[in-house]
Amino acid sequence: MPHLNKLRTAVPGGSGGDTAARSLARLRTVLTLFFALDGFLFAGWVVRIPAIKQQTGASASDLGLALLGVSAGAVVTMTLTGRLCRRFGSHPVTVASAVLLSLSIALPPLTHSALALGLVLLVFGTAYGGINVAMNSAAVDLVAALRRPVMPSFHAAFSLGGMLGAGLGGLVAGGLSPTAHLLGLTVAGLLLTVAAGPVLLRRPSPAAPEALPADERAPGAGGGRLDGRSRRLVAVFGVIALCTAYGEGALADWGALHLEQDLHAHPGVAAAGYALFALAMTAGRLSGTAMLERLGQTRTLVAGGATAATGMLLGALAPTVWLALLGFAVTGLGLANIFPVAVARAGAVAGAGGVAAASTLGYGGMLLGPPSIGFLADWFSLPVALTTVAVLAGGAALIGYAARNASAAGQSG
Repeated sequence: MPHLNKLRTAVPGGSGGDTAARSLARLRTVLTLFFALDGFLFAGWVVRIPAIKQQTGASASDLGLALLGVSAGAVVTMTLTGRLCRRFGSHPVTVASAVLLSLSIALPPLTHSALALGLVLLVFGTAYGGINVAMNSAAVDLVAALRRPVMPSFHAAFSLGGMLGAGLGGLVAGGLSPTAHLLGLTVAGLLLTVAAGPVLLRRPSPAAPEALPADERAPGAGGGRLDGRSRRLVAVFGVIALCTAYGEGALADWGALHLEQDLHAHPGVAAAGYALFALAMTAGRLSGTAMLERLGQTRTLVAGGATAATGMLLGALAPTVWLALLGFAVTGLGLANIFPVAVARAGAVAGAGGVAAASTLGYGGMLLGPPSIGFLADWFSLPVALTTVAVLAGGAALIGYAARNASAAGQSG
């Protein structure tokens, strides 16, 4: 604890301040690498789903059930990881989860049935849920210590990692087996964890939100009970996050399959669909601060939701591969900043508790989207199932507009 206080109270410009600044900058770099690794590994898995589906002989609904293993593992872990972070610290939990994620990504291509695939995806989902909660917890502490709103840069790193992972998957999909590809990702993940992990293990979180003075905390951050109005507002913003994260999860797991199965794209081109989506989302998040300053939160939400809905209708229903790819890119641009804005507005109403609740709902949408698409694809068709992404994105825009004055009203109330 004295070390933590020294980091926060060092005088800028003094030797202590310089040391603290360098330490925090290094922590930010390492956390950014773990966010990028998470996106890189996840994208590497999703672009090989068509090949693994064929390998296991699973139907669309069987694959949807197997993908539910990711959801189940992640949801269970998300409810427990917060306790692990409080007991052991978010940094060790991040490193441990990164090791498990790197190891578990090599398991899916070793399966030959939908049941076996679902079981190994349960392990993969456990690691994925753990690293997401632990990394975001560590990032929240770092943002508090830096006193700068740098959270979007971490999520941009996740998107950039996803773009690189999907791009690499597209390059090797035609000539490298899923087993060799995903085993290579295991090696890469373990190497990065070995290189960057010790930085996290040697340094505790620089400043937990609870360490901030009471007058610097957001409303509701002090642990007090929220009134009914605040809880409802947090739920509204959480639903907005869920609607948009649903689309991200659906495109991650089903986008490549739609291009390859319905539009007969080459496996490499099909993999490029998620890469384009991730690239567009990365660009949108990197420019998100400027957009918010120019348009404001409500206009950013509404414009993003409308753009994503239009793009997804094109991506799902376009008759050609190239139009569908364009639709995926437009969808990524539209969805890029809705999740961060929704979480920020929940925080304006209820502080850290609001951020946590909205984020949990958002991740729930990302995890529940893929199996939902699978069932709808069996009942109707995959293109029709993907139009639900457009419906929910449009719904997020409408909810965002309806709640345009909610934050101000909640604070004034």
